[in-house]
Amino acid sequence: MSSIRNIVVLTGAGVSAESGIATFRGPGGLWEGHRFEDVCTPQALTADPVLVHRFYDLRRAALGEVEPNAAHLALARLDRAWPGELLIVTQNVDDLHERAGARRLLHMHGELTSALCAACGVRRAWHAALPPGTQCDACGAAALRPDIVFFGEMPYAMERIEATLAEADLFVSIGTSGAVYPAAGFVQLAGAYGADTLELNLERSAGSGFFAETRLGPAGELVPDWVEAVLADR
Repeated sequence: MSSIRNIVVLTGAGVSAESGIATFRGPGGLWEGHRFEDVCTPQALTADPVLVHRFYDLRRAALGEVEPNAAHLALARLDRAWPGELLIVTQNVDDLHERAGARRLLHMHGELTSALCAACGVRRAWHAALPPGTQCDACGAAALRPDIVFFGEMPYAMERIEATLAEADLFVSIGTSGAVYPAAGFVQLAGAYGADTLELNLERSAGSGFFAETRLGPAGELVPDWVEAVLADR
């Protein structure tokens, strides 16, 4: 492990679930009685912006009721202490990594705390005073929307992620289903470039077979132990 310098970490819903954040992918594909198609697509935003905004307002409000857990805190510790290159790529749209102290972080699916203008690309902090139809104050050409990558849209910063994976010595996936692309393909891409690969998950995922090693258990236990070992061997 001492030969490792560049690390890419992918985190998924299983990390935030231990803080009490509800996951999108539940039984029947429902969350609070809504289908994904009703609240997380561009078509849904056009058809019923009030419903979509309310859905994300509730998700945003729920952030005030949860705190970063041991996995978030351990990754923030790694962020502070790791002397080489590190990128934490999260599929989660909450702000728990930031609140734990992580800075070398990329939200590939957007952020609940941010609003986006689809016309000019400007982002601003989101708050309850931004009702559906609030116009972008930078360009005035479109209404602000949740800064969330909807189903059918391309995740953010894919070129940067792929370039970083190409340079990685170690790719670690934490709390992911291994079923959602393009993130599910990161392990194969990293492996093709020669990186070692490790999965930390509550149970075997759809992509477990692509990892050199899989460790099973709660993220709040596995991640601190892994970070401790990595930092001790640097």
